[in-house]
Amino acid sequence: MNFLPWNVLLRKQSGNVTDLPHVFSDLVRAETRLYNGVDARLRNEHGLAASQYLFLRAINDMDKCRVNDLARAIAITVGAVSKGVDRLEAAGWVSRRPNPENRRSSLLEVTPAGRVKLEAATVTFQDALEKWLDNPAIEQLAASLAVLRGELEAADVGRPIG
Repeated sequence: MNFLPWNVLLRKQSGNVTDLPHVFSDLVRAETRLYNGVDARLRNEHGLAASQYLFLRAINDMDKCRVNDLARAIAITVGAVSKGVDRLEAAGWVSRRPNPENRRSSLLEVTPAGRVKLEAATVTFQDALEKWLDNPAIEQLAASLAVLRGELEAADVGRPIG
């Protein structure tokens, strides 16, 4: 299989990337393999799935986090987030408390045990990413992906429904 090198992927030729379907495929496959590799390390070393790590991290970083906020931030359905939060709560890593501003929702908080799990897993997460994303072109790729993500989010493209 032919893969475009980073410099070709990032270089614009006459305003167009060389082969957009190929770039799309490479981007999706690279993300899937990277995610699965990180997931395997987190599971082996911490008993924590990558999705659980990302939930814990987002909840920890968000003030007054609700399930809807988490779903919006991670770009998955509310139902999937709710099930994931249920698992985190059952593990003792997240707690729900009544939302004083809206009785129909709860606020999510990382528990002390969840913070310990998150801190330990963050070292592994960072190490796994540094292993695969240590590339001279990564800064340019990161900037390009941030622009693309911002444009997609501003246009409300690909927002999960439900």
